Amino acid sequence: MGSLESVAVRAKRELCADVSGSASEELAATASRIDRWVLIEYRGLWDRDVLGGSVLSQPLKEHLREQLNRLGHSRLLFVKRPERRSHKRRMLYIGSCRPGEERFHALEFDHHDDLLGYDFAAALRGDEAPGVPVDHPLFVVCTHGKRDRCCAKYGRPLYDLLRRKVDPEWVWQSTHVGGDRFAGNVVVLPEGLFYGRMGPDEVEPMLDAYFDGRLELARYRGRSAYTFAVQAAEQEVREKTGLTGIRDVELVRVQREDDRWLVSLRAGGEPYEAEAWAELGEDAVYLTCGSVTPQRPRRFRARLR
Repeated sequence: MGSLESVAVRAKRELCADVSGSASEELAATASRIDRWVLIEYRGLWDRDVLGGSVLSQPLKEHLREQLNRLGHSRLLFVKRPERRSHKRRMLYIGSCRPGEERFHALEFDHHDDLLGYDFAAALRGDEAPGVPVDHPLFVVCTHGKRDRCCAKYGRPLYDLLRRKVDPEWVWQSTHVGGDRFAGNVVVLPEGLFYGRMGPDEVEPMLDAYFDGRLELARYRGRSAYTFAVQAAEQEVREKTGLTGIRDVELVRVQREDDRWLVSLRAGGEPYEAEAWAELGEDAVYLTCGSVTPQRPRRFRARLR
């Protein structure tokens, strides 16, 4: 009974995204650390354990795990569009969002086991990339309700809204991207730009900025190719300089010194040095709707030197 009671209590709690939003928790420096992406169209039910809970064959599950381990800093997402339920073929997207290497390829396939012979690691290293280059952005919206109720509540309306604003072929629902309490979350590929708390009033400014080559800093969580410390330093430089161009700020190097990170950036052609560190929030909160115990959230800060 204890576990059933705890589930009931969690179901009645205020949504983690609502708590985070009410507290004005900062979005900056919260983007998941990902260099390479594998997006597989999977129309079945999405379990909390995305790969393990799927009905993909065991050989394919093992192949995907081995490929992801070889890639490093990689993320497998299941994606879907309800509008494609009747399509006979499925889509695969693979790509890199590392600065200077931003590229994605798309491949159609008939059966998931067709991917058993696909060397994702070699393709993403640039040896060979079957399929066709993707010449448009992908807007990946987390709607993974099995992972967190907030992702379903805020992600699905965000998905519908984005489809009305851009070519609907560019927009996908996805499994967990990280940061449930910042829902609605959207990742813009190929750059790996994370945006959080995206509601009806935030979509158009973000899109206008993106298609103009800029970031909408108000909802910008960070760039996935950067660590949290570098994301914090990037945000600090952008706020201090007013530079919002996606390519205006470049990482030069980062080094760890005890509990601090020294981050060297180039912004608008000028060098900047920032010091970044991690700290815990004052109040313990439930970091997700499924959390059993409250925790103090870790935040990354930075200041220019």
